[in-house]
Amino acid sequence: MRFPERFPCALLAAAAMATACVLAQQAPPWTENCRKATYPPSGPTYRGPVPWYTINLDLPPYKRWHEVVTDKAPGLRNIVQNLKTLVNSFFPSGKVIKIVDEHLPSMLGNLPWPFEEEIKGIADVSGVPLGEVLTFNIFYELFTVCTSIIAEDKKGHLFHARNMDFGIFLGWNMNNNSWTVTENLKPISVNLDFQKNNRTVFRATSFAGYVGALTGMKPGIFSLTLNERFTSNGGYLGILEWILGRRQDMWIGFLMRTVLENATSYEDAKNLLTKTKILAPAYFILGGNKSGEGCVITRDRKSTVDVYELKPNQGRWFLVETNYDRWKSPFFLDNRRKPAIFCLNQTTQENMSLASFYDVLSTKPILNKLTAYTTLMDVTTNVYESYLRDCPDPCIGW
Repeated sequence: MRFPERFPCALLAAAAMATACVLAQQAPPWTENCRKATYPPSGPTYRGPVPWYTINLDLPPYKRWHEVVTDKAPGLRNIVQNLKTLVNSFFPSGKVIKIVDEHLPSMLGNLPWPFEEEIKGIADVSGVPLGEVLTFNIFYELFTVCTSIIAEDKKGHLFHARNMDFGIFLGWNMNNNSWTVTENLKPISVNLDFQKNNRTVFRATSFAGYVGALTGMKPGIFSLTLNERFTSNGGYLGILEWILGRRQDMWIGFLMRTVLENATSYEDAKNLLTKTKILAPAYFILGGNKSGEGCVITRDRKSTVDVYELKPNQGRWFLVETNYDRWKSPFFLDNRRKPAIFCLNQTTQENMSLASFYDVLSTKPILNKLTAYTTLMDVTTNVYESYLRDCPDPCIGW
């Protein structure tokens, strides 16, 4: 099977067109004063709570997602159709979708257990072709953006929060100034309580039909989020290698979920995240349950580039990760890092809380048109909350 050679070029063309559309709709500045008193969530930036479902890990993998997918099947079918329309706009012959439907299912025998059986169960219940469910999972290796923050207060209490930004360059709707895929993801956003023997193993926020994890917490032990890292040796190369038969590396969403399920401590999680070879470059943002346990792990596909840790005794009481290496300047149109740092410093360590975290993540451009949900995590007190978000105009596209 031959992967379409024009795929990366088409994505770059889409990026250029989408950028032009977004910038034509808006005028600077895209920033605003740090928001205050936005929690409990309300108002035009709040769409509602993310609903909860239980994933029973004692069930056979094929059956675990049936309740979620039964409820969310229309939304899953809608977003898969949207992705097919997008791909067909670049490849009108329909050959790419034909490859997906006819060839990708034959490769499922190489996915690690239990993900293959879970994907098959999702396909059967939703009515979405097996290859397209797999493609839906692949897209998260390519188009996740995000802002993740770990901070601790003066008492050494840790907090971890993130904005899930997803869908960049995937269909800008000029009629309502929104990313089509981002808007389609919000109705299928779900909080998941993964249980064994009727006890919570970990919690996660995800999208119905996606079997990996991008945001999660192991109560009392650690919290974990994933941000995309853009490099020339990107996720599309890892996926291409996987399609061509080199399958020794792990999908980042699968690794995240494996760590959340099996790691027994902050150090155990950090060891797995730094040493496992992965399909796509990434930032893993990991928080623990005691003072100083927080880090941003900068990953290439084959190795760890950097581990940057909290050092509250040296004044480093928070870490901010968007989608750029900490030692490099962000892209000038996408500097979410600077306003996040500014707002955290304005908040001060004495006033750090989940409520103040929500204020920071509600401030534009940290909140933007790509933001699907905000998650707040407190490992020690076992608080896990996720909220669907909107970014009313004027609001930058990412």
